Amino acid sequence: QVQLVESGGGLVQPGGSLRLSCAASGSIFSIYVMGWYRQAPGTQREWVAIITNSGYTNYRNSVKGRFTISRDNAKNTMYLQMNSLKPEDTGVYYCNTGGQDFSWGQGTPVTVSS
Repeated sequence: QVQLVESGGGLVQPGGSLRLSCAASGSIFSIYVMGWYRQAPGTQREWVAIITNSGYTNYRNSVKGRFTISRDNAKNTMYLQMNSLKPEDTGVYYCNTGGQDFSWGQGTPVTVSS
């Protein structure tokens, strides 16, 4: 079973930036479509961005132009560069496959507030 560990979250002012990382155990990481998800307090978890094993990316409309997803298959790691952060980006960020095949990690909290 692959384990996923998210890191890089924190408290940032509106307009600021953060870079999240997702480290996956196991060598099968490279075959999966991977994604970032987030859950704001009192809401359901939602999809944020995905990346295929060949590098094709897609984003939910609210983060297009501000977030960039990337992956390094050799390091079994995925990233989410978040720029121009807004208060509505606040939440716990998780990584998983596009099909949410693996158990969820603990996530990394992001708080955007002045």
